[in-house]
Amino acid sequence: MQISDKLLCLFNAELTETDDSYVVEIPESEIETGSLEPDETYRVALISREATETETNETNSSRGRRPSTEPQPPVEEGEIRYVEIEDIGKQGDGIARVERGYVIIVPGTEIGEQVKVEVSQVKSNFAVGEVIEEGL
Repeated sequence: MQISDKLLCLFNAELTETDDSYVVEIPESEIETGSLEPDETYRVALISREATETETNETNSSRGRRPSTEPQPPVEEGEIRYVEIEDIGKQGDGIARVERGYVIIVPGTEIGEQVKVEVSQVKSNFAVGEVIEEGL
């Protein structure tokens, strides 16, 4: 799957039915961080969770390399980053966003915290970071 460099944000949301239409709710944090503005028009891509997991498994199993057309994650394992926690995921972990809306999951953090993290795991659509310094 190819992801545009123009990606503003990435989040999970339920599709709900209201009268004669369907609604995907945008998390308030996306507005607060300035990624999106109310009353603007955006292009939306919906990705099936099952399809994404299958594609990820197939990509990872094909000699451990990503196709050259797929953008690389903007972080690498072992990289040190200063991030601000913008949201809390469903599992209770902190979520920070960096270039192109790429997500870094930071366990043990709270919204608003500014922390120095070491990236410990990198996937195509998210990374995991471990706090190495708090309260920056």
